[in-house]
Amino acid sequence: MSDAAAATATAKGKQSATVAPELMSWDTRTRRVVTIYVPLACFVFILLFPFYWMTITAFKPNHELYNLRDYNPLWISSPTLDHINHLLFNTAYPSWLMTTMGIAIGSTFLSLFAATLAAYAIQRLRFKGSQYVGLAIYLAYLVPPSILFIPLALMVFKLGLFDSPFALILTYPTFLIPFCTWLLIGYFKSIPYELEECALIDGATRLQILTKITLPLATPGLISAGIFSFTLSWNEFIYALAFISSSEKKTVPVAILTELVTGDVYQWGALMAGSLLGSLPVAIFYSFFVDYYVSSLTGAVKE
Repeated sequence: MSDAAAATATAKGKQSATVAPELMSWDTRTRRVVTIYVPLACFVFILLFPFYWMTITAFKPNHELYNLRDYNPLWISSPTLDHINHLLFNTAYPSWLMTTMGIAIGSTFLSLFAATLAAYAIQRLRFKGSQYVGLAIYLAYLVPPSILFIPLALMVFKLGLFDSPFALILTYPTFLIPFCTWLLIGYFKSIPYELEECALIDGATRLQILTKITLPLATPGLISAGIFSFTLSWNEFIYALAFISSSEKKTVPVAILTELVTGDVYQWGALMAGSLLGSLPVAIFYSFFVDYYVSSLTGAVKE
């Protein structure tokens, strides 16, 4: 009986040994699907559905937009370009787009220039209290724009910049420079200081070190800060609404809300078309520099 029991146990062990890898593989695949792919699919759906809805609304004719009983709200039966045609040729949308582009580019370059100098001085010159200065600059970013609105409005009126794009180019850096400075401080810290010490020994000046050594190595960090500044400048609403009053000088986020809504009538097709076309420059900007942006998040220079 003992020999028979041992043989039975051995046979069961061999059978379990042959089945176990399949069960383990099935368990691994199931766990991966449940823990990775399902949450990722839900995240992608939630993230992209507003853009899908915006796109189909921009190309959907009015009789489909307001007749949900006879037409599928999630699909287009007869696409049309009437909303885009109305937006481009019956409104000042091209002017709004060019104004927004100029303001975003101008404020981004101004913010990057000031933030680069500030971050390098705080991180590399190592003066007394530099760490507290960096912390204070970052804390300035946490100040709500609604609090800065009143003093900035007084300065804009006194300088005669009201209803001018320069008002936004000069006010946007108030919330762009603190964050860009804090971001670049962390990136400059990851660049080995020995490189600059060698350049100092060879007789290079601080300006030469900054332009020829530090900035080329900090390109991913600069692009990351530039993407942040450009996106925030493009989508800013409060200052653009308060400091610009002329219709042709308005930015896209303000114009599509104030010019395409008459009373209680919302031109949903034109609104969504304006939002769709307004989001394309930011998407194109991201697509060109996405590799640098990812590299700035994953690490900088290896020693």
